[in-house]
Amino acid sequence: MATFLYKVGRSAFRRRRLVALIWVALLALAGVGAATAPTATSSSFSIPGTEAQRAFDLLEQRFPGGSADGATARVVFEAPAGQTMKDPANKAKVDKTVAALKSGSDQIARVTDPYTAQALSKDGRVAYVSVAYKVNAMELTDATRGALRQTGEAAQGQGLTVEIGGDALQSMPETGAGEIVGVVIAGVVLVITFGSLVAAGLPLLTAIIGVGIGVSTITALASVLDLGSTTSTLAMMIGLAVGIDYALFIVSRYRAELAEGREKEEAAGRAAGTAGSAVVFAGLTVVIALVGLAVVNIPMLTKMGFAAAGTVVIAVLIALTLIPALLGFAGDKVVGRKQRKAAAAGQEKDGGDKPNAGTRWARFVIRRPLMVLLVGVLGLGAIAVPAASLEMGLPDDGVKPTSATERRAYDLLSDGFGPGFNGPLLVVVDGDKATADKTVSTIKGLDGWAAVTPPTPNKAGDTAMITVIPKDRPSSVATEDLVHDIRGATGDDVLVTGATAMNIDFSQKMNDALLPYLALVVGLAFLLLMVVFRSVLVPLKAALGFLLSVVAALGAVVAVFQWGWLGSLFGVEQTGPIMSMMPIFMVGVVFGLAMDYEVFLVTRMREAYVHGARPGEAIVTGFRHGARVVTAAAVIMIAVFSGFIGSSEQMVKMIGFGLAVAVLFDAFVVRMAVVPAVLALLGHKAWWLPKWLGRVLPNVDVEGEGLAAAQDGRGAGHGRDKGDGGGRDEDRELLSV
Repeated sequence: MATFLYKVGRSAFRRRRLVALIWVALLALAGVGAATAPTATSSSFSIPGTEAQRAFDLLEQRFPGGSADGATARVVFEAPAGQTMKDPANKAKVDKTVAALKSGSDQIARVTDPYTAQALSKDGRVAYVSVAYKVNAMELTDATRGALRQTGEAAQGQGLTVEIGGDALQSMPETGAGEIVGVVIAGVVLVITFGSLVAAGLPLLTAIIGVGIGVSTITALASVLDLGSTTSTLAMMIGLAVGIDYALFIVSRYRAELAEGREKEEAAGRAAGTAGSAVVFAGLTVVIALVGLAVVNIPMLTKMGFAAAGTVVIAVLIALTLIPALLGFAGDKVVGRKQRKAAAAGQEKDGGDKPNAGTRWARFVIRRPLMVLLVGVLGLGAIAVPAASLEMGLPDDGVKPTSATERRAYDLLSDGFGPGFNGPLLVVVDGDKATADKTVSTIKGLDGWAAVTPPTPNKAGDTAMITVIPKDRPSSVATEDLVHDIRGATGDDVLVTGATAMNIDFSQKMNDALLPYLALVVGLAFLLLMVVFRSVLVPLKAALGFLLSVVAALGAVVAVFQWGWLGSLFGVEQTGPIMSMMPIFMVGVVFGLAMDYEVFLVTRMREAYVHGARPGEAIVTGFRHGARVVTAAAVIMIAVFSGFIGSSEQMVKMIGFGLAVAVLFDAFVVRMAVVPAVLALLGHKAWWLPKWLGRVLPNVDVEGEGLAAAQDGRGAGHGRDKGDGGGRDEDRELLSV
């Protein structure tokens, strides 16, 4: 592989104008496709195999035209102090609003009058108008949403408070300037790392090009593939992080090759052949983790994973081709002024005896490996404690900021009718009137309900709907218990659905899929890393370290978003359950990103070890060459992910925070402390590989040993065969991959 990528890098360097033109053309093509593509009007959410989904499907069959999964809205009115909504002036406002809503859009299925539907609070101060639509929330047109907002604004006045809730106003989350701040921080880190504006600008430029191509392609295909807005947000988040990191590693290796006195084209080829090989395998781990989301069998999550994996593939291709091409354009400016002066004076950048920070830290860890290991593991273990109290669900309007009309409508309904009114349960009875009446009696014998409506039969009389209002808010444990109690107390002909029940089933499906997903992703990545490192214990240590960091990150997420610790600092206005897809999502994304640092840091150690260095010396060598770059890469990722914490959408905010702290823990505690401590304790055993396994595993030459041997004209004898227990001659030329 190293030889092939070496040729790719040299070719891109020589034909830099053509390579740059191709990537610019791809960016323009994707942009035109996004601009001319039809607006994505559908982003269906289904959970195959769950009771809530079966109930929706049954409603579609037995209540044709009922729009069971259609969008809903509630226009909530609150009378000023001393008045009620029954006062003539207030009632006239409501009647006018009902008429305006009915004529506001052809997508409306029905509008209920609060005075005939008994939708007034006991004290008469709060009333609401229910609006049901023929299509789901993502299929609503901008004109329909605009008409809903305008109707609410027109009803304001005379002291009335009017707010709009429901999923009809669902739109693209606002992320503000957070991402821009993250990119700016990344730029500052790159300038500090490289000491050159040109070298710092290359990773930023190529990452933006990659994200532009990826997100534009997703936008262009959104209508055809039924992609939601969160899909492009995730793709942008992952694409920016890995795009900057992969380019950073290539540019850093290129500068190191120049410092050793190689010509520019040769340096570009070697950078692509060595660091580029690590980029390919690091990218593969991320792709495996994202594509593996398909095992959960939730279409929305599968599409998100594949789309994000596509942006990672683009980032890898850009790092291997566009970066060498741009290095050709940059010339000497890719090296900082200080380095150019040192080179002119004949000094080697890394050739001095003065140890850098990475060297000093590695030597400290080697001297006290057990202490460092215990501090790292116990520290992360303490942070992971809150994860034991993890409660999962999907966020509702109650977690939105108080500036949002959906949140204010949610609060008004809670005050006027009780917190459970925001999450009604829809019970579908597949049977006649007698069965439906018996179901109502059974539900009323349970705890946790506030109201149960009489059954509403269909025309054929073989199916009925019952609405159950819980006592507690939709995302509470008590409401979840009520759903399970109803299902347990009734037969197979009674199904519970609605948004709240759908969220509960979604969470359960995620729980059930977590272990199979973890086994698939970690198992495949373990095999991949075993091929890369020619070792059993190094990949095992990498996987266990990742699990430690991801559980600690989940603990931090629970502490902030569920318990409310430091919640105000991160804009958490309402605590609640953790988004149900968060554990699987963090496992998928963070595992791939964590393996980046493992590959980049440990390949340098292995390279030194197979060339004769003792285990401790190999660790120091790996840190001397890789610690600074890995540190910069981690800070950049943390900055990019932290930029999404400012999002107005709770789900995006939680994902940004979770990924940022996970990278913080994994890069700076696990990879920088736990990994060298474990390697120091294991010594030569760390690189042990059974002979039979050494014969089975393919040779991929991630360290570029075969490339170096071929170009330097070296034959056998420069390697070391201790690393695989005698199963491989380390000096074999690996030019076949």
